[in-house]
Order: sequence, then structure tokens, then C-alpha cells
Amino acid sequence: MKITFKFRFLIMIIILLSACHSNDDSDCMKTITIPQFYFINNQSYSYDITQEVPCDFPEPSEPELIEPPELENFSYEVLNFIFTSDTGNNTSRLQFEIKLNNPNDYSVSGVPILTINSDELEFSGSFSNNASISCFEINANSSCILTYDQEESLDLGIINSYELINVQYLLTN
Repeated sequence: MKITFKFRFLIMIIILLSACHSNDDSDCMKTITIPQFYFINNQSYSYDITQEVPCDFPEPSEPELIEPPELENFSYEVLNFIFTSDTGNNTSRLQFEIKLNNPNDYSVSGVPILTINSDELEFSGSFSNNASISCFEINANSSCILTYDQEESLDLGIINSYELINVQYLLTN
């Protein structure tokens, strides 16, 4: 009888000990910020992300170079796009209004990138720094009208044509 009581007691202790959680951090999670960046025409943009990782995961120290992240479901509408190759004042003039649409249920920060064909040369860039309305932010389920009107001297050269090919909205922080 003493043997079965000791045997049962030992089995119960083993079961209880195996059912208890250990004090290790295997279930511990933390949120880290991963610094990322990308380049468009020699201009650097940051795009940090957050991620949940185990507590023993090392903190990132060096920013990571990534492909530019585009806004999902983005669309645009060209309201007007006028290029005047010679205004008569020794300048050319570019004017446009482009409606940028964010149909998502979250606000975004970013930069619109226009792809232009000028005299058979295609290039992409942001015109926002010189725009009167830059659209660096677009609210959820909303739009922003990128508005640009600038003159350039013809002393730098004569441009005969300026054609809008595409518009993208790249995300930043």
C-alpha cells in the first residue's frame, strides 16, 4: 500500500511540474521599428515599419534600402495639363492639376511621382516641392489636387513637348 501511495504521489508531482509554464521568455513579444529608405532621382525618402517579434530578437541598427512602396488602389485623374514651350517672355511654362485619389480607409503620407516624356526623353520625378498644393498627405477615402504652375528660362534650352505618361503615389513616413 505504501508503494502505490508513493507511486501515485510521484506521478502527480511529475504531471503538475510538466503542466506548469517555465519562466523563460519564449512567449514574450515586443514591437520594433525597422528603419527603411528608398531613392527616387537621388532624393532619399524614409519608410519605417513596425513589426512584432520575439523579445530576444535584436534591435535593427542599420536602415534597409527597399524598393519604393506604392499606395494600394491609388488612382489619378488629369484635370488639366498645359505646356507652353514659349510664353513670349523667354520662358516655357508648365501648368497642371492632377486629382490624386486615396480610396483606402486610412490616411497616407507620401510623394506623388510623375513620369514625363519630354522631346523623346522619359524621366520620373516629384514636382511637389515647387507645387502650390503638394499632396504630401491624402486623407482616408479622399482626394488631393496636385497643383503646379512654374516657368523656366529658355536660356537653359528649348523644350518642344511635355507629355504626362503616368502618376504614382509612393509612401513615406
